[in-house]
Amino acid sequence: MSVAFAHPVTVWIVSATVAVVAAAAAAIFWLSATGRVRPDLRKELWLRLGSWCVLLPLMLGPVLAGREWTIGAVTILGLLCYREYARATGLFRERLLSAVVVLGIVAVNFAALDHWYGFFVALFPLTVCVLAVASIPLDRPQGYVQRVGLAVFGYVLFGAGLAHLGYMANDANYRPLVLLLLTAVALNDVAAFTCGKLIGGRKLLPATSPNKTLSGALGAVVVTASVVALLGAAMFGNTPMGALHWLVLFGVLVSVAGQSGDLMLSSIKRDIGIKDMGVVLPGHGGILDRFNSLLLVAPAVFHLVHYFVGVGAGQPVRVITGGG
Repeated sequence: MSVAFAHPVTVWIVSATVAVVAAAAAAIFWLSATGRVRPDLRKELWLRLGSWCVLLPLMLGPVLAGREWTIGAVTILGLLCYREYARATGLFRERLLSAVVVLGIVAVNFAALDHWYGFFVALFPLTVCVLAVASIPLDRPQGYVQRVGLAVFGYVLFGAGLAHLGYMANDANYRPLVLLLLTAVALNDVAAFTCGKLIGGRKLLPATSPNKTLSGALGAVVVTASVVALLGAAMFGNTPMGALHWLVLFGVLVSVAGQSGDLMLSSIKRDIGIKDMGVVLPGHGGILDRFNSLLLVAPAVFHLVHYFVGVGAGQPVRVITGGG
């Protein structure tokens, strides 16, 4: 336990998360007791808070528990997200392609667990090539572009993209970074919603996500980038990434990539005509509805950090396959 909380940023994030949940519970209880909210809204608020009380331990627990737990949790998250995506798009009917995507998700996370970076990056083009040819022997050219395109897109998001979050666990000081990303994307959503409601104004992309405003998007960038840059200074202060302009870029990248992931999923749902990708999480929709921001944040932040300070530098590599 002392190792899990060795970095002060880890302590700050976990403490702040617990404090926010407790404050939210107290606020909802007060609003309910004083009759300031309608019964239906009160129920919605308690459902959302209950979902967070389940989600947060599942999100933060594996990160605190260790490297293997973190990568295992990311693997399960990728598979669950793909399951929702395949059902929503109809790709689940293409059993061969779905099997290849699932194997690709497992393989890329195995490469992360093995700390085998060469295999990790090679799996992206290799899996895409397999997906491109897997269904050809079935002699069904009709619909080829659509089904292969859906399969490749699914693997890119839930395999190659999301697995970067797990690969970060190979770093000796991964906990504050991964916890920061998990909480920053949630803060990003809250900041966008709050700023949009308080300021209002022009819609951001009315056909894609009619409830989002330009003021909300910009407000989220300011709030999230500020918090991420501040905590980033405590993590990277003595490294090349500790320069102010790179910390600001780090914060802006988290916010913009997070919002882009949310808008990307909104585009998918609008295209196929559904409101949510699932109903697993009361008040949130499906698992993919909650974690869509991480799909783009994880690879973007990974490569930024890897460029400046390296990810997993000095740690044992190929710990399973024994390559060195």
